Amino acid sequence: MNIFEKLEKKEASLAVIGLGYVGLPIALEFAKKIKVVGFDINQKRVEMMRNNIDPSDELDAAAFEGADIHFTADIDDLKSVQFFIIAVPTPVDDHNVPDLTPVLKASETVGKVLKKGDYVVFESTVYPGCTEEDCVPVLEKMSGLKFIEDFKVGYSPERINPGDKEHTLTKIMKVTSGCDTESADIIADVYRIVVTAGVYKAATIKVAEAAKVIENTQRDVNIALMNELSKIFDLMGINTFDVLEAAGTKWNFLKFKPGLVGGHCIGVDPYYLTYKAESLDYKAEVILSGRRINDSMGKYVADKLVQKLALADKKVSQTKVLVMGATFKEDVSDIRNSKVSDVIKALKAYSINVEVVDPHADSEELMHEYGFGLIPSVGNNYDAIIVAVNHRDYNDLQESYFASLMGEKPILMDIKGIFKGKMSQLNYWSL
Repeated sequence: MNIFEKLEKKEASLAVIGLGYVGLPIALEFAKKIKVVGFDINQKRVEMMRNNIDPSDELDAAAFEGADIHFTADIDDLKSVQFFIIAVPTPVDDHNVPDLTPVLKASETVGKVLKKGDYVVFESTVYPGCTEEDCVPVLEKMSGLKFIEDFKVGYSPERINPGDKEHTLTKIMKVTSGCDTESADIIADVYRIVVTAGVYKAATIKVAEAAKVIENTQRDVNIALMNELSKIFDLMGINTFDVLEAAGTKWNFLKFKPGLVGGHCIGVDPYYLTYKAESLDYKAEVILSGRRINDSMGKYVADKLVQKLALADKKVSQTKVLVMGATFKEDVSDIRNSKVSDVIKALKAYSINVEVVDPHADSEELMHEYGFGLIPSVGNNYDAIIVAVNHRDYNDLQESYFASLMGEKPILMDIKGIFKGKMSQLNYWSL
């Protein structure tokens, strides 16, 4: 009986290491069908999950119901596990260099409890080769076992989209891979337990790693093109969204839009690929150019507002601006790598009084991460308002609402263009 059959019969258990926005949904889906151990090093988060609370605020209490899962921060609870899924973050440091610390630490943890016949599958986004060249040696060192001979490894990139209730784990085609034919088949079978959309077996682990990292790199480059076009069209006095609507009438036009590119995927993953490329003496030009453009957009928005304030004969250092939205994308509480912070930082560099509201973000987290918090309620007499994130809470707001919050010569900046065509009295601008 192979490990897949044991899992199906609940004679073996599966563990998910790292219970963030990726790991917890995976763990709970598997726990509807098989025995699962959910492991996280943060005891406070573990206690929340034991009480059916998702610390990432993505899942409601109903998602925990009927789940055969044991949440723990105790490594001893992993000793009986035979199939491990590692789903920890893979960030970059302040110099945009990949920080493998979380995935290597998770590999150490699993290595301490690894046994002959066990499987380890990585879901964390990495550069091609990382699983076999960086993580496997750690597993071997900590366990004293031999790769392939004693234990098998695979890679299956996560494709979860935070805040998206339609494209959920079970409904997205799952790419899987293994270190040999046997492991590739078994890993694919294990994921088929929960993924109804189907499984695609990549040719190798490196292919699966590369497939993941280019998914977000492709989006990043395309958005960078839209951001550059937005800058050009602004100089021409043309609304970018009007242009995109017109161009979008052609069947093969790719409908990307300009915006702030943050979060823990699109704004990070390309650096993993370019880092690996540089180690092979290749300087990625298009990818890094796109990154530079997207990373510059926060300051660009702030500079545009300062120009408009000056043209309205306002003394910039004495103005007050309201920023609506601080998360990295709409309708989520996640503030990691939010580029709204770049806008706020640039505005404060001009000595502008900036106030921030967001219906989903946590003020203490923002203060800890970026040095600013949220005001308890919206004020008045603002010189300008920036709608930075298109939360559903903002979509139905009327021009009269914005006007009521502002003083003379009010300016409304709408980064995502959600109010295009709806503003006639305010000085309106969008990317």
